Amino acid sequence: MILTVTLNTALDITHRVPALRPGASHRVTEVTERPGGKGVNVARVLAALGHEVTVTGFTGGLTGRLLREGLTAIPGLTDALLPVSGTTRRTLAVVDERSGTTTQLNEPGPAVTSAEWQAFQEVYEDLLEGVSAVALCGSLPPGVPVGAYAGLVRTARAAKVPVLLDTSGSPLRRGIAGRPDILKPNAEELAELTGSHEPLTATQDARRRGAGAVVASLGPDGLLAVTPQGRWRAAPPARLRGNPTGAGDSLVAGLLSGLVEHLPWPERLVRAAALSAATVLAPAAGEFDRAAYEDLLHRTVVTSEADAA
Repeated sequence: MILTVTLNTALDITHRVPALRPGASHRVTEVTERPGGKGVNVARVLAALGHEVTVTGFTGGLTGRLLREGLTAIPGLTDALLPVSGTTRRTLAVVDERSGTTTQLNEPGPAVTSAEWQAFQEVYEDLLEGVSAVALCGSLPPGVPVGAYAGLVRTARAAKVPVLLDTSGSPLRRGIAGRPDILKPNAEELAELTGSHEPLTATQDARRRGAGAVVASLGPDGLLAVTPQGRWRAAPPARLRGNPTGAGDSLVAGLLSGLVEHLPWPERLVRAAALSAATVLAPAAGEFDRAAYEDLLHRTVVTSEADAA
């Protein structure tokens, strides 16, 4: 069983328009609505890969009820979300079909009380029993301490459960002090954390700050991994045009599934890069194009770099 934590769950709504023009009225050609938040997206991909997965975090209000109803349709997924008095946020992605670009609007999330946060920590500790890995994903809703992830990382490590951290900003800076087994920043998050825009330098710096391994997602340029066993780059065979929303979450799912299946790092990175690229080709976050994924598994290239980290 894999556990994913999404403290700031969301109902993800994707609108597709022929061309997005600021200040203009648009006719929407397609609407999709899915349970979301980074860890929920990770869980959906893991379930599609055949893994048993539990999702936890906070949910509330009408939006929260719609989110939980959507989770019931996912085979292999267990809902362990905790109710809060506030209302779960919505995210709106607007896909410009002409340019292929996506504009994202993210609401802040419900305010979490100290009692609700305390209740979550107790449930989280119980859920770690029998879990093979845990992913801590996404932003923090109002009311949750900025150092929350550092504490959750330490709790997982005390339970001897490997933990992956995927967040940004202050929660990332504080969370890395808990010494997660894997850190998964994107290029922008990595630069903000380390002050360096050179990916290899920044990734090595992030690992020195406390992460066991760092896998940086570099958008169309693929992945850069610095681990105790070595360092590698992985990239799809060509740049893909589509909706990148959720591609990082699929990457996390690939890393986690490879971890619990005890795959060597190069094979984990091939899976992660292929899933991420296949998600760009899917219509909504938390999904991936299965045919593209199977094809990319055989065409994604991993190269080893000298001087293991």
